[in-house]
Amino acid sequence: MIPLDHLSKQQILQYQEVEMIKLLNYLNTYSPYYIKLFNKHNYDINSFKHLTDITQIPTTSKYNLQASNWDFLCVDKSKIIEYCTTSGTLGAPVIIALTENDLKRLAYNECQSFKQIGATEFDLFQLMVSLDRQFMAGLAYYSGVRQLGAGIVRVGPGNIALQFEMIKQLNPTILISVPTFIINLIHFAKENNINLNDLNVRKILCIGENIRDIDFQNNSIASKIIENWNVSLFSTYASTEKQTAFTECAFQNGGHHLPELIYFEILDENENQLSEKEFGELTITTFGVEGMPLLRYKTGDICSYYTDPCPCGKSTFRLGPIIGRKHQMIKYNGTTLFPQTMFNILNGLDEIQDYFIELRKSTFNTDDILIHIATFSLNDTIEKKIKSALQSNLKVLPKIEFKSISIINKMQIIPGQRKLTKFIDLR
Repeated sequence: MIPLDHLSKQQILQYQEVEMIKLLNYLNTYSPYYIKLFNKHNYDINSFKHLTDITQIPTTSKYNLQASNWDFLCVDKSKIIEYCTTSGTLGAPVIIALTENDLKRLAYNECQSFKQIGATEFDLFQLMVSLDRQFMAGLAYYSGVRQLGAGIVRVGPGNIALQFEMIKQLNPTILISVPTFIINLIHFAKENNINLNDLNVRKILCIGENIRDIDFQNNSIASKIIENWNVSLFSTYASTEKQTAFTECAFQNGGHHLPELIYFEILDENENQLSEKEFGELTITTFGVEGMPLLRYKTGDICSYYTDPCPCGKSTFRLGPIIGRKHQMIKYNGTTLFPQTMFNILNGLDEIQDYFIELRKSTFNTDDILIHIATFSLNDTIEKKIKSALQSNLKVLPKIEFKSISIINKMQIIPGQRKLTKFIDLR
């Protein structure tokens, strides 16, 4: 694949125009879904000349992918090497089928991400993520590390004692983990007199959860990690449908775009394209995918993008932190919220051991928020501090119930989902 990240923005766009034309011809030949879509809207793929013409093409949503999953397949099933599924956070999980070339593309994508954080073949990665249950991310990280030529310790999620046993024995330099699990490692280290800074770990690639505020400063969970562990944290953002990641460089001012793999737009409620630094729905088009390529696919993720030069020298655009999911926007007592805002507040309180947030419709058909919280200890002072932090930051105070950690942990196990979750939308 062509390395584009140091070319001019105009050269990158010219390259992407060529790739878009290739994709349109591919979809119009092999994709039952897009052939129907083009016919339904009387769209002539030959009318596409420049990237500005992309607005003439109808968008696709996850609901389309759920309703017509196999109509997105562009190859004979005999060519499928791997089946992955989405997490199902917005309804039924979707199957994404990958060919051999798609797996190579996935490895290339993640290898580029690792190079972005300064990883080399001399590093040793400890993977604290699942490689089973059709989880694409674990497969991508494993494949990317192999392409990089670095070493791998496949411990998987959970089992904190085993994580530290492997860290002490094998001396990994980079961890890949959900950041809240790193907080659990820190608590375990304190309880067992483990000096984290005596370990060989120097970098942590944080997946699945934000570690930056919208101004790219460390959020509460990132601050808590680096206060206790002298490591560099890097954010990466991806999803099964994208088959592509946006990963920070050492300057940590947004996830760099891989223009050879994906084209993106930020759209408002009326599907108008937004300018940089404006928040809207991330909409993506995949390049180089054989099995199930996507065209103008609305991800449901709300974010912004940035075009100013990055000190690392790359000329690619960058995505800012995901501030929420479009379908998880909450209207509570006249205030608009996203779950991530509550996560940031709760993660920043040392008194909180864990939590689970429920969103329901009230009897008056308004949004109702209930936060279940487990604390290390509970008294009037701690309860007042937690409520005050929520009230002052959210401008409203959701309902709160204090529970034991065992009850909270059980609530986080949602049937049909492969990951623990801290939020459920029951509206």
